[in-house]
Amino acid sequence: MIPLMATVFALTLILGFPIAFCLGITSLVVLVAMDVPLNLIAQRIFTGIDSFPLMAVPFFVLAGDIMNVGGTTARLISFANVLVGKVRGGLAHTTVVSAMFLSGISGSAVADASALGSVLIPGMVKQGYGKGFASALVAAAAVMGPIIPPSIFMVIMGVTTGVSIGGLFAAGVIPGVLQCLAMMAMAYYFAVKHDYPRDPVPLTWRRVWKEFVSAGPALVAPVIIIGGILAGVFTPTESAVVAVFYGLALGLWVYKELRLKDLARILVNSGITTAVLLLIIGMANIFAWVLTAEQIPQKIAAVLLGLTRDPYLILLLINVVLIIVGMFMEGGAAIIILSPTLLAVAQAVGIHPLHFGLVMVLNLSIGLITPPVGVLLFVVCGITGYPFSLVTRWTMPFLAAHAFTLVVASYFPIVVMWVPQLFGYV
Repeated sequence: MIPLMATVFALTLILGFPIAFCLGITSLVVLVAMDVPLNLIAQRIFTGIDSFPLMAVPFFVLAGDIMNVGGTTARLISFANVLVGKVRGGLAHTTVVSAMFLSGISGSAVADASALGSVLIPGMVKQGYGKGFASALVAAAAVMGPIIPPSIFMVIMGVTTGVSIGGLFAAGVIPGVLQCLAMMAMAYYFAVKHDYPRDPVPLTWRRVWKEFVSAGPALVAPVIIIGGILAGVFTPTESAVVAVFYGLALGLWVYKELRLKDLARILVNSGITTAVLLLIIGMANIFAWVLTAEQIPQKIAAVLLGLTRDPYLILLLINVVLIIVGMFMEGGAAIIILSPTLLAVAQAVGIHPLHFGLVMVLNLSIGLITPPVGVLLFVVCGITGYPFSLVTRWTMPFLAAHAFTLVVASYFPIVVMWVPQLFGYV
């Protein structure tokens, strides 16, 4: 059955089918060949999405959409500009820092790229930044979305493997900050090389205070979401609901930019995004069942452990596999299909589940900007209309910055494990 699965999956992928349909069609063909009752499809889809922790996904998506429309994003951008705008290439640094702030609210790289790209790419181009640079920077900065908590990928990882979601959130804090610093360093290099401008508005304490006061309620959102989880006040799912109500309060009564008539459009957009994610999760659950029935996970584990039992080499092999997978498959689906097998391999050589989980999420997040199926590349191309080849070419240096973070997170476990240890997850 393995050749049949590989052939059908590759064919549907080449023909341009969405990843959910690639997984579903492949599973259907194999189930028919195995003479398995097809009611299994409905059962596995329902089983895959019937999870209380997974309810966090639609609420985080909704919270991000509400805050984008309600004025939260604009104020975070303004505050980030005050913090780093005076550095050479100020608007580029503002983009990276804004993405870090937004990552602490939405948990979705696509949502962050959409919100930032529509505002900051035209702004950078207007100030003389290269079109390719501006677009690639937004795409690369949005990769922090699944790393800095909260994170939809981490929720899926926790649901699939049983690893603590709160622990995964804690594990992402320091690697997320490292990603931010690495991208700012790369942005500074290009800013100096191409003489990109600083923020022209004079920086005064009065301006800093004004922007801080304006952005203060927005900056509290990540503290409430993450602080509540780490302190044990509420679960990740409950924190997502809190984020929705906090975003509504900000938009309706604090910033007063959210109108009741906007809610219908926000709910529809969030519903579509959530439906796509849950369809992918459901189809991936069928695919994972087929793989398990064919004992493919056990064979993969046996091959990897047969090659070496050195944890450093195992991490290298896992990273290589996941980088390749991330080039062709949506991250949530890859987590459902591969994480149980790879986690078993990692634990067999002494790698902590939280360390492995963060490394896997980081790999698949980087896959969001790797061609040919880099989702964030298509998002910024759709926003700007710029050629895919231009954006992809300019993304490569930032890909190297993310690779640096991946190496540090993989081979210096303290970077990942320190915060979880601090909050008692280890």
